[in-house]
Amino acid sequence: MITTNRVAASSLLRSSTHVYSIPRTSVLGTDVSNGTKYARTLQTKASVVGAMVCQPRMLVEPTVSRRRFATAIQNTLSSERKPHFDKILIANRGEIACRVIRTAKKLGIKTVAVYSEVDANSLHVLEADEAYCIGPAPSAESYLRMDKIIDVCRRSGAQAVHPGYGFLSENAKFAERLAEEGIVFIGPPSSAIVSMGSKSESKNIMSAAGVPCVPGYHGTNQDADLLFAEAEKIGYPVLIKAIHGGGGKGMRVVFSASQFKDALASAQRESLKSFGDADVLVEKYIERPRHIEVQVFADTLGNAVSLWERDCSVQRRNQKIIEEAPAPGLSPDLRADLSAKAVAAAKAVNYVGAGTVEFIFDNDTEKFYFMEMNTRLQVEHPVTEMITGLDLVEWQLEVAAGNPLPLSQAQIPLVGHAFEARIYAENPRNDFLPDSGPLLYLDTPKPTHIFAPPIPSLPHNNSCSELDSVKRSPDTSTHVAPSMRLEQGFAQGAQIGVFYDPMIAKLVVHGRDRTSALCALRRALEEYKVVGVSTNVEFLRMLAGNGAFINGEVETGFIKKHYGDLFPTIETPSAELLAQAALFVALREHSIESTSLSTPWTTLTSRRFGGDIYERTISIQPDDASADPTRVSLKSISPGRFDITVHFTTPKTFTGVSARLISPTTLSTTVNGASTEITIVSQRPPSSYPASRATNTMERLHVFSASGTKTTLAIPPPAYLLSLGQDVLASSKSALRAPMPSLVVEVKVSIGDRVEKGQPVVVLESMKTETVLRAEVAGVVDAVGCAKGEMVEEGRELVNIKEDES
Repeated sequence: MITTNRVAASSLLRSSTHVYSIPRTSVLGTDVSNGTKYARTLQTKASVVGAMVCQPRMLVEPTVSRRRFATAIQNTLSSERKPHFDKILIANRGEIACRVIRTAKKLGIKTVAVYSEVDANSLHVLEADEAYCIGPAPSAESYLRMDKIIDVCRRSGAQAVHPGYGFLSENAKFAERLAEEGIVFIGPPSSAIVSMGSKSESKNIMSAAGVPCVPGYHGTNQDADLLFAEAEKIGYPVLIKAIHGGGGKGMRVVFSASQFKDALASAQRESLKSFGDADVLVEKYIERPRHIEVQVFADTLGNAVSLWERDCSVQRRNQKIIEEAPAPGLSPDLRADLSAKAVAAAKAVNYVGAGTVEFIFDNDTEKFYFMEMNTRLQVEHPVTEMITGLDLVEWQLEVAAGNPLPLSQAQIPLVGHAFEARIYAENPRNDFLPDSGPLLYLDTPKPTHIFAPPIPSLPHNNSCSELDSVKRSPDTSTHVAPSMRLEQGFAQGAQIGVFYDPMIAKLVVHGRDRTSALCALRRALEEYKVVGVSTNVEFLRMLAGNGAFINGEVETGFIKKHYGDLFPTIETPSAELLAQAALFVALREHSIESTSLSTPWTTLTSRRFGGDIYERTISIQPDDASADPTRVSLKSISPGRFDITVHFTTPKTFTGVSARLISPTTLSTTVNGASTEITIVSQRPPSSYPASRATNTMERLHVFSASGTKTTLAIPPPAYLLSLGQDVLASSKSALRAPMPSLVVEVKVSIGDRVEKGQPVVVLESMKTETVLRAEVAGVVDAVGCAKGEMVEEGRELVNIKEDES
């Protein structure tokens, strides 16, 4: 279950429910290929489905005014205000689409969602006023289709498009096409997107504007010998980077001249494959860098401000994982300099809207250099909202409507400290490899706020100089109650697919200072529980409790530097933990009901007619196929009380243990005088998997301790099932099955083809990572159960090979 009442919270944000005709159709029967619009009452998913299978009817709710004005903030720059849009389209999905919808609802603006076929039941679809299917799952056929999105704008009457982040958010051609259609792009002008989209051009512009850049070569001549000569001038180590790159693609660090040519060729190949352009730049590589970025905002009247900086230094695979604001350890003078340079960067390209100017900060010299500008709202924008008390999406809508910035630089607060932790479906112990699958169980901390808690703006001061207005230290004297927001785009039961970014949610906290904010983050992470996919929650807990991180000693190489502390050796499950897991298994099958009527049917557990003592032995092992099971013996001595023996090499016995199931997933126990409540979630194996010694064919128990530590155990099948499973596996070893939910990229064989052992048969893609399935036996293909472009579930038989007779 989800402890956060997202639907109720979402419902509270809606200032109205509009009039819709509900068609007589079911969700499953909807013709998504034709872009059918969902009509809904916007209450709960159940009511939506229920309404859609009924006869057409009209839902009439109180009407609202057609145009709304921002009320949460007061503008002192101008008294003339233009109304907001009546209706906007969000050209995105997931948590950012939900985030934009919340602000629009707050302002009385109707929202239009677009979705791919696999997103038909996603939260952003259910929360919007209208929703239209725009194609199959692959982004190139849906969320990147400008023509389909513009067509939905025409059909729905949307006056503006919010692009969110990713997809088309930094596509200049999209902004231009919207302008041609008379639709407002809620973002910067296309000219700014073009200028900032090229790393080489942007750095030339920044240098001309007086913004410091990393020493390097940003020219158009891509001759390998010339680039080598430039690297020699700069001095090693150097960084080769794709000029149109992002996400670490097309990037190589070179430490010596002998490595340069090979690294250059590799970076160019990756750049060409990822971005369609092999051009690179060469820069001085900062060995102990921090990633510090400044949130800027500009309007159409020439006003531009800094909303302070964020530190995003802790990264994996050159991608952010945790962010904070303000950046720890900056002096007021340094903060002022960063803000001034960021505003200068925005003005240099006549920027409009929300943007982020990213800098490399040298920890050794405390100098900073322009890296790039992201011409959109960032994933990590909530931490800026928390320390300013502002709604940046509301500011975007204000500026896009033609209004001036709501506050001057001197009025913008800087109060307390905020963190954002990104919850990803990935396996940190396997190089953060993305995962996919259903969210079988999701239990999250309860948010205290939906938007940032309001912070009073500072008085307008015409006499304050631009430099003085940004020369600030965070206000940590004002009392700030710890607060937490949860930005998520998925509910329990949702599928984390292979087509999109694997981020599940963002956990955002705010406190009076960095110490209190970090305490709030650790508490929230302890309460975040997921089963069904691998996640980075446990890693984030370790990170938030790491001494160097607590001290603010951050840098982009933090994970590598502190790897041993962040990834400690996995300990053998304790006797107490195994005893609790065994109790869970026994009690779920023989629960003790609370009743005032005392009869043998309520005081005795089942199967006790042969005697007064109920005994059972349960085998449990770690989630490791190579581990040996441990036997745990249980003896019921009275209702809810047990003697337990864990058969380690030296057995350990617990007597008089009291235990009861408070809920199907909550176990309350008192072991050795210590009373605890823990969460245990059972995950059954796919029915298509025959029993074996592999733990993914066993029932797994996911145990969450009171401190949030997750331990996964497995219950091995009995010997007779193992024997049957081995017979099935022996007879089907020539069958190739999907190891995870995947997209079929290529089927290399047809029925009747002869294959050799080890020959590639099927190529799958999951989370942008390719997997090649190879024949395990030599023989002839007698069945093919998949096709190119098809989405296949875990365990599905893809190809069967009739093995050669020996």
